Amino acid sequence: MKKLLAALLAMMMLLSCIAAMADEGSEPDWTEYDALIADIKAETDFVAREAKMHQAEDILMSTYAVIPIYYYNDDFMQRSTVDGVYANLFGFKYFQYATVEGSDTLKLNLASEPDYLDPALNSSVDGACLAIASFGGLYTYNANEELVPDFATGYEMSEDGLTYTFTMRDGLKWSDGTDLTAKDFEYSWKRAANPQTAADYSYMFNGIKGYPDNLAVTASEDGKTLTVELDAPCAYMLDLMAFPAFYAVPQHAVEAAEGWQENPGAWALEAGFVTSGPYTLTEWTHNTSMTYTKNPNYWDAENVKLEKLQFMLSADDTAIYAAYQAGDVDFIDSVPTDEKANLQGNPEYKVIDNLGTYYAAFNVKSHLFDGKTVEQAAAMREAFSKLIDREYIIETVAQNGQKVATAYIPEGMADGNGGVFKQNDDAYTYPVTATTSDGEELVGYYELEPDVDGAIELLKQAGFEFDDNNMLSANTPISIEYLTNENSGHIAAAECMQQDFAAVGINMTIRSMDWNVFLEDRKNGNFDFAREGWLADFNDPINMLEMWTTDSGNNDCQFGR
Repeated sequence: MKKLLAALLAMMMLLSCIAAMADEGSEPDWTEYDALIADIKAETDFVAREAKMHQAEDILMSTYAVIPIYYYNDDFMQRSTVDGVYANLFGFKYFQYATVEGSDTLKLNLASEPDYLDPALNSSVDGACLAIASFGGLYTYNANEELVPDFATGYEMSEDGLTYTFTMRDGLKWSDGTDLTAKDFEYSWKRAANPQTAADYSYMFNGIKGYPDNLAVTASEDGKTLTVELDAPCAYMLDLMAFPAFYAVPQHAVEAAEGWQENPGAWALEAGFVTSGPYTLTEWTHNTSMTYTKNPNYWDAENVKLEKLQFMLSADDTAIYAAYQAGDVDFIDSVPTDEKANLQGNPEYKVIDNLGTYYAAFNVKSHLFDGKTVEQAAAMREAFSKLIDREYIIETVAQNGQKVATAYIPEGMADGNGGVFKQNDDAYTYPVTATTSDGEELVGYYELEPDVDGAIELLKQAGFEFDDNNMLSANTPISIEYLTNENSGHIAAAECMQQDFAAVGINMTIRSMDWNVFLEDRKNGNFDFAREGWLADFNDPINMLEMWTTDSGNNDCQFGR
């Protein structure tokens, strides 16, 4: 009996090992991609750098784990009595110079409960907007989308482009009245780069010499200058200086919070934490509202006209729109899908350019791919991509003239070498040139029209059987769950894909959840297939490529994990 049990145990262990090998065998080897991104970051020849970025996008797209749907633009509603709000291509909105006719308060909605208010830990666009309202960096963007000094007055760069020295403004203060100096930036950058902080954006510091443990960032003894040493010249250095992950946080407040070493964001979980920007958070009723009050210690406080920003916290765009119509809020950053057609031509309905991609993503470690080879798993994902009618999603859900995304890097993004990245030229040609219904040619990785026959053939290559009606056989079913946050537009887009997949018998269920919970589950890989979107943090393709490295906190697909 004991021998039988031992044999059974041995067999179970063997089967377990085989299953583990099968699971591991479905995931793409990510060492080449990681090495290529590191090579791009160190490359000083900008022509060679662009070629390597095309190679990186080729590798990413060949996995079919990232399924681009359309290129972003941004829509919102702003009452005619509101002036001075501005935004940039990266989705950041600036409220510090706004005015409201007849009021000292701007009432608005950006999203629901924020995930993090610590600028080093945040990775959402709404969180970035809140960081901009309450903190600051060495540089910022003005209303003309130009980079201008913020907490710095300027900089000097060495002849080889490897050393930057920033000079700080005089008299900078934290909201509690303590001095803010270059030493705060040195501390904050080293904290954000430190793996123990577990900042999603820590990889953005990897162009600085000594990353991650010995970052070459040094404040002068008097705190007046900050010197930064790079591994290679960085064409977008000032863009990084304006990005929230590079903002300063107050060491004395961060390390005064209970449990700060285990929970780095503990200091900013309730109203009243120390800030440095135009406003400070004075009231926070979780999941309901936040009130930001003017910070008299902000260096440019004299030009901040509004005394308060009052945020409605909600992801229910129908309720948000109703609040706008009732006059309860003056600015909303989301509009219900079924209202967009009616709002065309309304001067309060704004549509502006963005630089980013709306997409869906697979978790490459999902049990969906158990027992498949790398090639079969990629074929499965490519089949899903071929089934999606992207133009229908734009026409019926997005409804703001977005363009179909045929690649991950968006149209209009610079190539870091004086040109545009997403175009064919003598150095690089995209695999597919597709023509839209109005005759416009788009380059990318696939045709615009859905290809059901092609999808079926790919699924057959991946081991799936079909009946005489070209529907998946009951012997090899596919059931998948799509994860999204609670928003009518995202859910409607999911329903479109659900219908597309059903055309061959794929069963997709949709699971929606609160924004902050959604972000955590997606980041931790608790999904099969998920709603995604990425607005560029700066105008260079590396921003949208380096996020997929193994150690990136934004690598939701779990590549290399």
